[in-house]
Amino acid sequence: MSDRTMIDVAGKTLLVPRLAKRALQILTAMGLTALLTLAIIAANSMLTAKGGSAAGFSTWLAFIQRPEVIGTMLLTAIVTVLYLHWDKPSSSGNRR
Repeated sequence: MSDRTMIDVAGKTLLVPRLAKRALQILTAMGLTALLTLAIIAANSMLTAKGGSAAGFSTWLAFIQRPEVIGTMLLTAIVTVLYLHWDKPSSSGNRR
């Protein structure tokens, strides 16, 4: 079994180690979670606070830098990537 896999980046197919691909998937999931959190907090701040989007950004920044938030995002992303890797159908077709 090969320890390398293909990944598409900017329209190019690259051959990378499996660990690098999993790390990229985890970082992507964490980044998307952080952006979604920013959108929710900024929208909430614009609707309720007098500070507008600047106050929402500072609130998000204070929230996202907390270690328990980063740890929760990291743990959720790792578990999700590992589960999807485990649950993916095998190429031989005899699983399950």
